[in-house]
Amino acid sequence: MIVYEATKQLFVEDVIQDRIEENIDKKFYEKMGYHTSKSERKAWNNSMQYMMKVLIDNNIPRNVGIAIEFKIPNTSKRVDFIITGKDGQLKNTAIIVELKQWTEADMVVGKDGIVQTFTGHAIREVAHPSYQAWSYATTIEDYNETVQDKQIDLHPCAYLHNYLAVTPPTLLSNNYKYYLEKAPAFIKGDVEKLRDFINKYIQYGDDKETLYMIENGKIRPSKSLQDALSSMLNGNEEFIMIDDQKIVYETALNMARKSYEDGHKRVLIVKGGPGTGKSVLAINILVKLTNENMVCSYVTKNAAPRNVYATKLSGDFKKTRINNLFKGSGSFVESAENEFDVLIVDEAHRLNAKSGRFQNLGENQIKEIIKASKFSIFFIDESQKVTLKDIGSIEEIQKYITNANAESTIMELESQFRCNGSDGYIAWLDDVLDIRKTANSNGFDLDYDIRICDTPNEVRDLIFEKNKIKNKARLLAGYCWNWIADGKNKSNVYDITIPEYNFAMSWNLENSQTWAIDSESVNEIGCIHTSQGLEFDYVGVIIGDDLRYEKNQIITDVTKRAKTDQSIKGIKTMNVKNPEKAKKIADEIIKNTYRTLMTRGQKGCYIYCTNKNLSNYLKRRLNQNNTTMYQFDIEENTTNIMVAEDNEEYKYE
Repeated sequence: MIVYEATKQLFVEDVIQDRIEENIDKKFYEKMGYHTSKSERKAWNNSMQYMMKVLIDNNIPRNVGIAIEFKIPNTSKRVDFIITGKDGQLKNTAIIVELKQWTEADMVVGKDGIVQTFTGHAIREVAHPSYQAWSYATTIEDYNETVQDKQIDLHPCAYLHNYLAVTPPTLLSNNYKYYLEKAPAFIKGDVEKLRDFINKYIQYGDDKETLYMIENGKIRPSKSLQDALSSMLNGNEEFIMIDDQKIVYETALNMARKSYEDGHKRVLIVKGGPGTGKSVLAINILVKLTNENMVCSYVTKNAAPRNVYATKLSGDFKKTRINNLFKGSGSFVESAENEFDVLIVDEAHRLNAKSGRFQNLGENQIKEIIKASKFSIFFIDESQKVTLKDIGSIEEIQKYITNANAESTIMELESQFRCNGSDGYIAWLDDVLDIRKTANSNGFDLDYDIRICDTPNEVRDLIFEKNKIKNKARLLAGYCWNWIADGKNKSNVYDITIPEYNFAMSWNLENSQTWAIDSESVNEIGCIHTSQGLEFDYVGVIIGDDLRYEKNQIITDVTKRAKTDQSIKGIKTMNVKNPEKAKKIADEIIKNTYRTLMTRGQKGCYIYCTNKNLSNYLKRRLNQNNTTMYQFDIEENTTNIMVAEDNEEYKYE
């Protein structure tokens, strides 16, 4: 969808007569249904003056096409500026320009294509402008049938008209060489260079013909993308399906094909506990239906699994091309009805109501996902809700299915692939953590390497040793230690310290988006947000002071969570208004967090507890170093919650 379109001649007239901002805003409202911010309108007015200076060149034909704010279908991204025409061989061509008003920016070491600059009223990490322009071009190439069939040439670039080069270079440094070669960056004083770039690819005007072809092109995945996905998945043992996974897979394909043909909405809800292969299924469905020309996306709230699976699928294909298939759960606020053929929602229990950086956009992510797709799949485990904002539930999904008049099916995955196939371990864990009573109160058939260690050093050493095998062992911890701001990218700043054992390690570093598979990540400790939705061979779990064992009871203590933990933000306010509700929710979050961490390992789990009573309790329940399994009666309704306020503690029984 193009907001504003014109020929060069009309665009220049609009700028000279000071009506460009008004005209763009008017068209924006007509197309989008709302007015944009004052800052964006100001940016239009400013940047268009510079683009006019570039285009006032006799070598650039008067009838080239101009588009401002082109919304790329199936994304929330908008291309700032497009110039279209024909090259010397009369081939349709489009120049994609990413406009920035930045005056300065810093490099971000260790993150591909990321810079740091002042935007959105704060210093933030954002994509390099050349990366943005190139990614927009590749997305259009990968999903626009007309661009593919007519072989329309797309040439991306970035124009930072207020930015001056600095020494040593930042935005123009060799750190960004790959993207600068794909999409050159032009800065203040580069008007002639940008003109030369345009003239290199456009010799003739097209009276907006290319714009029309791009805007009206059918959306479908390209053959090159389909072939790349298939080759990456074939023979990859990590994505092989067995047992009831195959049944769910075929059901999903059948429902998707029906919706693709008749346009009627269908929704599949798939229940499954830890290790039932939900993510494996999701990736297989994504690849298969993409190869059937359907526009599909894998959706999660948590970025960690998106980045890991995108990396695993990318192979020799540049990961950015694969990234277009993976979206956050808040990406569909502005999506049109049935804009996607298929949306595959993994970790649906983590969905939120509101979206956006400030949680102020949209109405409900479940509603938006169902609206945006002909067919949607929700993989869900209601026992893995781990923050106050998690609203994903089967009941909530069914409510919006009814509102959308959609057909629906509920299926369940039962076979356990994590924890060496031991259903008993999961049931035992639920019983031990007092999540639910199970028949496994006395233990389970131990086909799983689980140990309760006396020191955190023992856990660390075990994980270090296991990680030498396949780089598939990781340390995890409850969020009971603050994430030190100055050390977010420094492994020698130790967030997690246990002085009595001279134990000190860092939380996972912020400068990696693929901590779960990075070779050096074993030297850091991951949290729930880094590991949920992923799996390893072995995990070492450090249980902090938010979970204790006292007087034959499992005690959860939310005041022992780190101040930097956003998952419990709002619990104090809730406790004042509704103490019982606060107690129940905090208790569930803490227990679900440790249940999730302790079920990340397929082959083993090593545990250290800061609370010695809890350690002894787990040993007895596990029958570790004993010949007799002890029984314990855990009274119902005795779980406590500690709420700290104004440096005072209040205990609610």
